[in-house]
Amino acid sequence: MSNHELSRGNVRRMVDDDLPGVLAWRNDPEIRRHMYTRHEISLEEHRSWFERATSDPSRHLLIFELDATPLGFVNFHAPGSGKIAEWGFYLSPMAPRGIGLMLGTAALDHGFGTLSFHKVCGEALASNEKSIRLHLKLGFKEEGVLRDQHFDGGSFHTVVRFGLLEAEWPNPTGNRDRDVLPS
Repeated sequence: MSNHELSRGNVRRMVDDDLPGVLAWRNDPEIRRHMYTRHEISLEEHRSWFERATSDPSRHLLIFELDATPLGFVNFHAPGSGKIAEWGFYLSPMAPRGIGLMLGTAALDHGFGTLSFHKVCGEALASNEKSIRLHLKLGFKEEGVLRDQHFDGGSFHTVVRFGLLEAEWPNPTGNRDRDVLPS
């Protein structure tokens, strides 16, 4: 791997050894408060989810790494034709500032390149300003606001929907050739 690839990070397939770290990230109170499912997830529940997800060919579970250090999780779900995917992601609570953009760039490069998606859709609770800003910074277009769409057992939450087409994806800097390295 070149220094260029290390400086921008990469994604790889999630494996069983990643379960404890991803579970710790997911159960962090700051991450849980922005999720649809807010309870603390047990290892048994997490392992069961992982077994179901990895046996589903429409799901792509990825780990974002920088300098071989896992710093984030990405989930693409592309049922049907496999050309339109929903995505979700979260970072390690220990991830340095600015890593979200790197995670998004690496994941979307993988989604539009390796996985050949036509469109990636996402959503965020309206209270999750960091996720909304990241989607917009990555080039997503706001496609809708669903008022009082999610009930968490205590209150209703508005959900913001986003979409990004492959043709819109060059990357956040707009330079499609940024990752082309001499052989």
